[in-house]
Amino acid sequence: MNETGTAARRLMRSQDRGSLATLLAGDGTPYASLVLYATLPDATPVLLLSALAEHTKNLKSDPRASLLVDGTAGLADPLTGARATLVGRLEAIDDPSARARYLARHPSAETYAGFGDFRFYALRFARAHLVAGFGRIHWIDAAQILDPPPPTLAGRESDIVGHMNEDHAEAVGLYATRLLGRSGEGWRMTGIDAEGADLRRDGEVARLDFGTRIEDAEAARRELVRLVKEARA
Repeated sequence: MNETGTAARRLMRSQDRGSLATLLAGDGTPYASLVLYATLPDATPVLLLSALAEHTKNLKSDPRASLLVDGTAGLADPLTGARATLVGRLEAIDDPSARARYLARHPSAETYAGFGDFRFYALRFARAHLVAGFGRIHWIDAAQILDPPPPTLAGRESDIVGHMNEDHAEAVGLYATRLLGRSGEGWRMTGIDAEGADLRRDGEVARLDFGTRIEDAEAARRELVRLVKEARA
């Protein structure tokens, strides 16, 4: 993975919403809307969309779409912050693991995810346009961004996340407050991949990057223990 691909992937994993651009059915006029998303372990964005929404109607006639991921919130000059536009196609999927990841990231969606007009979609993007500040502008192929997870880790994700939330909630809170500078209590882990873990508290999300790439559950345990020791030091 190259440096720009890693930067784009980290940005995508750190956010939970974006601007989705589709083409209006009939005349092809660009149409932008706010959407919530989660990422699969390889960083593919997953969206939960209603068939009644305008953007979903557009996708029926043309699946091409782009998703703007904006990491500039809170900056005095937003143009100095990172943002990325992912360009590709939205594809309806029926994947229990994608559903689980999305609902962990967006717990409130549990109330309507089972409605008949809602479906999960994966953004199969071909490339991304990353702007990481003035003069730091790159087009990046998807192959440089997507990071297929080690099978031995992906198969244990729910076990690791459940264990951390149920038995080590204090450690999760320390990751957020001591290592990431966030405030408040009640932080939970929503996902884990080879490069880090996703955290959430109410409507706020945070990304905990690991110091080293992990390949399995035992490596995850060692890194999570190391990080909580660092947080307590």
